[in-house]
Amino acid sequence: MKALLMSGVMAFALLGAAGGASAAECGDVTIASMNWQSAEVLANLDKIILNAGYGCNADIVQGDTIPTLTSMTEKGQPDIAPEGWVDFMRDILDKAVADGKLVYTGKSLSDGGVQGWWIPKYLADAHPDIKTIDDALKHPELFPAPEDSSKGAVFNGPPGWGGTLATTQFFKAYDAEKKNFTLVDTGSAAGLDGSLAKAYERKEGWVGYYWEPTALLGKYQMVKLDHGVPFDSAEWKRCNTVADCPDPKKNAWELAEVDTVVTKKFSEKSGPIMDYLKARSWSNKTLNDLLAWMTDNQATGEDGAKYFLKNNEDIWTKWVSADVATKVKASLK
Repeated sequence: MKALLMSGVMAFALLGAAGGASAAECGDVTIASMNWQSAEVLANLDKIILNAGYGCNADIVQGDTIPTLTSMTEKGQPDIAPEGWVDFMRDILDKAVADGKLVYTGKSLSDGGVQGWWIPKYLADAHPDIKTIDDALKHPELFPAPEDSSKGAVFNGPPGWGGTLATTQFFKAYDAEKKNFTLVDTGSAAGLDGSLAKAYERKEGWVGYYWEPTALLGKYQMVKLDHGVPFDSAEWKRCNTVADCPDPKKNAWELAEVDTVVTKKFSEKSGPIMDYLKARSWSNKTLNDLLAWMTDNQATGEDGAKYFLKNNEDIWTKWVSADVATKVKASLK
């Protein structure tokens, strides 16, 4: 942000008590939009609320997890990373926080990033005994492989994904091959989505890797299988996420922490905006539904943000003061 004159700081503090500030006092703010749907809509949501509610001159810059957070640490820009998957560079970010360069404001995803093996809800309802991965692997007949219906299939993600690697290791850890299952390489994100959508539309069996928040889990009701064991961080690092590790053990999937990260400089000058960023957190269910609407309507991140603000006042008005909420509502008319 631009340097603030002393009079601006005093006025900002006074207006901050009422929940707002003028554009001159708030100044320029840069917000990182990552290259995936949920981060795009959250960046646009912050832009609208900061500009309309707090009088900022906020703008969006394109980024991605590692380069954006590295730039914030080393160069102090951009000011805000609304959806930072901090586990990708936890040690570096924790050091930057300790060194007074960055600040975690709180969880942007209240449930965290969730990964694992899922089955359709209609199948879970019809077979209430299937609650864990081991339970599902007792029934290859319910999940017929596309190339050989005498076997069950576990659908995996495309090469190069961390989730694909972990699923491959879990397939070994849970002895899925010995239980008459085959691991299906879907080849691409579109291939994985297509396999799930095809099975769901036909009300067929499907089990495989997926994650949330995503548009697809907003469109299709899926149930995540329990891993049957608690999460073991050491085992996760030793073997569950190491491609050539020969003896993976059963394990739960690591829950990804997804935080809003701001530069220290911005946190010190943003007054009531920090209160908003600390409060602004949404559930995976809320985001799944929003992403599904965006996909169905070919909506942009800005479209999605406006749709959310117009249709979810019960959620977002709790993040801001009444004065700010009134200004944001007025901007949407």
